[in-house]
Formats: sequence, structure tokens, C-alpha cells
Amino acid sequence: MIKSTAGKPEWDFNRCAVIVAHPDDEALWAGGTILAHPESDWMIVSLCRGGDPDRRPRFFQVLKALKASGKMADLDDGPRQIPLPEEEVDRTILSLLPQKRFDLILTHSFEGEYIRHRRHEETGRAVVRLWEKGPLQMRELWMFAYEDDSHTQLPHSIVNAHHFYELPPSLWKQKHDLIVRTYGFTEDSWEARTTPKTEAFWRFSDPARVRRHFAERNKSHESPGSV
Repeated sequence: MIKSTAGKPEWDFNRCAVIVAHPDDEALWAGGTILAHPESDWMIVSLCRGGDPDRRPRFFQVLKALKASGKMADLDDGPRQIPLPEEEVDRTILSLLPQKRFDLILTHSFEGEYIRHRRHEETGRAVVRLWEKGPLQMRELWMFAYEDDSHTQLPHSIVNAHHFYELPPSLWKQKHDLIVRTYGFTEDSWEARTTPKTEAFWRFSDPARVRRHFAERNKSHESPGSV
């Protein structure tokens, strides 16, 4: 496990991408990490809400604050969460990325960050699928490592995640301001109350390890007596 409790974590990434389901996911789950590394070249893409007249301009304001470039698509994000065809999600990701080779990609995990948003899970699975097949290449993949204990708590860092970054107070405030001031969520909103002060990630160097990791986690969750 790599754990950083003060200052910036070790960093060796220049060309970085953040692939998320929704505008605000980039700030909520990884905003501190992005803000801490303005020296990197950040590309941030959102698969949904590209046609949202409120969220779309706010997303691009956030990108400016993060010193990042980015694009949006407009995949279905209705409340029914009807599963999307894998081919559609894969194609959308590739269409949003002007280049396909990165030092680092940040995205959702197979489990999402809380119970439950299907688009988060579909996004993470698509990134790994594209890595396996070859169209998307990266040196490392970091997947958001948060949970809400079956919807009984606000999402928080998973205690055995591979990588932690405890945000300095000033950096957390910048991140919180993106959620409240730029995205416009109220202080008592779920988003504002959730905004993690410690960012956590599962960290992988090849797609086979991703598959094994989540297969083992799924098995442990299903085992009798598991916590």
C-alpha cells in the first residue's frame, strides 16, 4: 500500500486523463489530486450531461480552475439507469479522447463509489475493456476507492485502498469550492457533505490485475461471515 499523509504523493505522470460518468465526479473523487499536479497535462472527459444547459457550462468552468482540457458526451442518464450497450460506452470514450496513450488514467471502479449508480460502474468497466483490447493504453490506472457501507454512510475512503492522499486544508477548500461555488451545490447537499478530505484509489499496472482484484473483492463480500 502507498499512503501519503502530508504533502504531495510521489508523482511520475505527465500525460493524464480522467474519465468519469458525470460532470462533478472529477472534482468530487479526484479534484485534490488534479489540483496538486498542475505540472501534468490533464484531459478530463464526462460521458453524460453534455446536453445539460446548467451542468455543461459549469463543467468547463471547473476545467479552467483545474487547468485541464476536456470534452463531454450525452449518454442516457435517466433515473431508470437502463444498462447501456458496452459498444456504445466504449465508442463514446474513444470519441472523447484526442489521444489514446496516457501515463495515468483516473476513473470509477467496477463497484462505483456508492450504492448505486450504474453509469459509474459501466464507465470503469469500459476503460478496463479498452485497455485489454488495446485501443486505450496507459502506464497506470487509478480507480476511485470509496464506499458508503450499503448506503448507511456518506461515501468515504476504503481503508485498504492502494493509494491515499490526505488533502492539505487549503487544497480541500479549493476542491470544496468547485463543488459548492462552481457546480452550485448547497452546503447541506449530499455532494458538499460527501466531498472527501482523503482521496483514495485502487492502483493497477495491467488490466488482468484489475479483473483479479475485483473478483477477489466480490468473492470476499459473498463469503459467509464476510464483513
